[in-house]
Amino acid sequence: MNQQEAAPRAALASPERSIVQGERILSQGSRVRVTSHGPFRGLRGTIHTVDAITADIGEPFCFYLVALEGAHIKTPVWFVYDEVEEVGPASL
Repeated sequence: MNQQEAAPRAALASPERSIVQGERILSQGSRVRVTSHGPFRGLRGTIHTVDAITADIGEPFCFYLVALEGAHIKTPVWFVYDEVEEVGPASL
């Protein structure tokens, strides 16, 4: 990974939130609820990692690695940005 690719990822992992074309990019530590249709729908968790695609696709696109609460799976799960919503303040 070169420095140009690393800079956007570092910015997304910062405690501050970014707004890109009206979409709010959540930060590491944010509390979220899964909204996608699937076995994890309705579960809550905490974002561990934010990974953005920096290609020129015209809209923000990122993935969140979320540690889920109450799931049988103990490892964090990746979700697309529109599959989760923020439900509370970021943990400190």
